[in-house]
Amino acid sequence: MAGHFEALPGGGAAVALDEVEVSILRSLAVQLLELIGPGDEPVEGEDPLAALFAEGPSEAPSDPALKRLFPDAYGDEDEELRAAAADFRRFTENDLRARKRGDALAVIRSLDSLDSLDTLSSPGEGGVVLKLTADESRAWLGALNDLRLTIGTRLEVTDEDEGGELYRLPDSDPRKPMVMAYLWLGALQESLVETLMP
Repeated sequence: MAGHFEALPGGGAAVALDEVEVSILRSLAVQLLELIGPGDEPVEGEDPLAALFAEGPSEAPSDPALKRLFPDAYGDEDEELRAAAADFRRFTENDLRARKRGDALAVIRSLDSLDSLDTLSSPGEGGVVLKLTADESRAWLGALNDLRLTIGTRLEVTDEDEGGELYRLPDSDPRKPMVMAYLWLGALQESLVETLMP
């Protein structure tokens, strides 16, 4: 089970993680939250229903990773499509950001809730078994995807070179730790997808 999700009754999933893996996952989820930014809380005394219908930004983010997490809905071939993309972004980005924040928070909360009762019994392993409900599993899947998209963007991964060059980086390359995280997150994501498939 180490590093590989397995199905639990009721649609949940479990994975064995060591202390380093827990620390890395938590750190990455916190960094993702920081990248996405804080949520807009309703101003004191303001109608909470009005906050639900608040409009978001109409311009795409300038940060390439954020642009990947919040892409334009339509191409920018002409003025009409750019206007439609701006309208779509204005009415959907706040909700999308809230969902992505919720997914990252679910990862942090589930990692923070681990206790010594879940400690692995294998000698020499200082790890835990993380057990997720079906809802938590879906949130984890979303967060793992967002983390891979973000890291892949920072590494400038394209469909054509995914995997090839990354596997052959020398240990001295400063991108190597980020590449290892990217590949590890991909394996976790793939095993979680397989676990959640009926």
